[in-house]
Amino acid sequence: MQIQKYSPITGSALKIFAIVTMFIDHFGAVAVGSGILRLPVVRASSELYQNWYVFYRLLRNIGRLAFPIFCFLLVEGFIHTRSQKKYVFRLFLFTLISEIPFDLAIYGEWYHPEKQNVFFTLLIGMLVMVAASRVRNFYLSLLVMAAGIYLGYFLQTDYGARGVLLISLLYLLRFQRPCQCVAGALTMLYEPTAPIAFIPIFFYNGQKGRCSLKYFFYWFYPVHLFLLAGLRYLILYFGGAS
Repeated sequence: MQIQKYSPITGSALKIFAIVTMFIDHFGAVAVGSGILRLPVVRASSELYQNWYVFYRLLRNIGRLAFPIFCFLLVEGFIHTRSQKKYVFRLFLFTLISEIPFDLAIYGEWYHPEKQNVFFTLLIGMLVMVAASRVRNFYLSLLVMAAGIYLGYFLQTDYGARGVLLISLLYLLRFQRPCQCVAGALTMLYEPTAPIAFIPIFFYNGQKGRCSLKYFFYWFYPVHLFLLAGLRYLILYFGGAS
């Protein structure tokens, strides 16, 4: 579309926006939700607790914009990648690297088998796209996607079945940006602020951008979760929480 052609929103801009909003989300979940809101001094005052809780909800609502953008960029990356095998391997590697930091940050445990980090969701989505692109049959592609959606549910990955469904829809509609955005927004309606992410996605101009961030997100995800886990520990320790 002509309006997209002259848009300043590149792939790098989308990625930076997604990384920032993801950090805001995780800061809210870990440092505020699992840290500050658990402090005795905060819980002792209903007004103070309410103020911090409003701040917590604000951070989480801002953070809901990140995941749809990462899913869109995953589809774009798949379309333009020179090596599907390397892409899958990279996702698999960071799926493993990120699990302990994810469990520490979100659940305060070294191992929490009931929930898996978002790289699991992205990896399943990538495998769905690889398989769907090779079967070259629409109905078989739908079957592959259904299997991936069930796998997201079964493994209890971050965003689970809905996350894999979103990736599948964005892939199916990859050549129809308006339809992509509408379908994606409808899929994410259960998170009230998440559909807003499809506004910058709609204006994406198809260019990578000058800033190369190829591996930044991969490392940023586990590192920032690990640091936030440490921050929450310090908050609870010095705040006198058990």
